[in-house]
Amino acid sequence: MSAFALLGGAVHAAAPTCANQEIVVEAKPMEVDYRNNNAVLRDVVITQCDMRIEAGEARVTGGLNFDNSQWTVLGNVRITAEGGNLKSDKAVVSFRDKTISNATITGTPASFEQVRADGTTSRGRAGTIDYETNSGTVSLNSNAWLSDGRNEISGQKLVYNIRSQSVQGQARATPSGGNDRIRIVIQPQKPGEDAKKPEKKP
Repeated sequence: MSAFALLGGAVHAAAPTCANQEIVVEAKPMEVDYRNNNAVLRDVVITQCDMRIEAGEARVTGGLNFDNSQWTVLGNVRITAEGGNLKSDKAVVSFRDKTISNATITGTPASFEQVRADGTTSRGRAGTIDYETNSGTVSLNSNAWLSDGRNEISGQKLVYNIRSQSVQGQARATPSGGNDRIRIVIQPQKPGEDAKKPEKKP
């Protein structure tokens, strides 16, 4: 995929649905404080449809009914959804109306990757990554970097659409009144090299 394809306008595909949208939580052990509507779970796995969240610990505010609750998950956080993978030290997962609405992950850095239909892999990293389940977008904030295996894009904020496999960069205003630039590095293809051949992960 060329840098121009990376910077193409996002095409918002319809949100995927599944027949059984139940939320399944597995943990060992679990401590629930019904009086204060809080809970602590360890070695936790949360699944709904194709989304899976794994972490060493989860701290819950707002109860376990998933109508309007927030979970802070810590320690080797791994999130998989729609063919993408996110990894970080910490994530805040929000539930609305018994669905996982979004997850904000932070790390040093937080990272994202997705194997695309052509066999190549998009990889990104940033100080904070926000995944919105409804739109299927991954927003990389603070020293954001994204690569398709050959070309690279960096900036303060990059928004990657998992479904359309496209990215948009947003410049940030500076104190001087200007804007930070979006930086694109394009690696020329060598003669005889297969453009679709994915490169090895560094």
